[in-house]
Amino acid sequence: YLEFCKQQQERFNCGTIIFAGDLLDNHAQSFHHSDADGMSAKDELILANKILKDWYKAFPQAKVLLGNHDRIIARKLMSVGISQRWLKPLEEVLEVPNWKFVEQVIHNGVLYVHGEGGTALKKAQSEMMSVCQGHLHTEGYVQFLNGGNNFAMQVGCGIDFESYAFAYAQRGKKPVIACGVILDQSPILIPFI
Repeated sequence: YLEFCKQQQERFNCGTIIFAGDLLDNHAQSFHHSDADGMSAKDELILANKILKDWYKAFPQAKVLLGNHDRIIARKLMSVGISQRWLKPLEEVLEVPNWKFVEQVIHNGVLYVHGEGGTALKKAQSEMMSVCQGHLHTEGYVQFLNGGNNFAMQVGCGIDFESYAFAYAQRGKKPVIACGVILDQSPILIPFI
């Protein structure tokens, strides 16, 4: 998937890279049932950092939308009454100092969100602007609105359906593996085949 994303960046000469969130799964700390015989939280983080090194090398400057999985640790701290001030910034934890982790970003008139509260279409309709969203593993689409003046893009994901971290959804639908490119307000959804 990394090679696929690099190919699209080169193919379309993308200037700004925005990751749709959920860089981590945090299976050991998940709110879903975790594998008692699985990896420890420490081992997961070591593996995540190892994998992210290649992504960071390929995309040294990026904005990263905070996904629900990326926020698991912060949510767990809050649930037991520990101040967020005790938590290190994700840039430091994940060893990606030039990536900026954000809740949302507007770039060239398009709102980018991770999107836990619904679909890209609903968000575009409610915000009355173009929206690019991640979060939903099983949906990838582009839909135009307002006579083609706005769009909703649901970008799918980059999940390995067979991975250990995705065990909580093994009986679900297969994910849509894709990435999105937006050039001059023109959205392009590119499936990973």
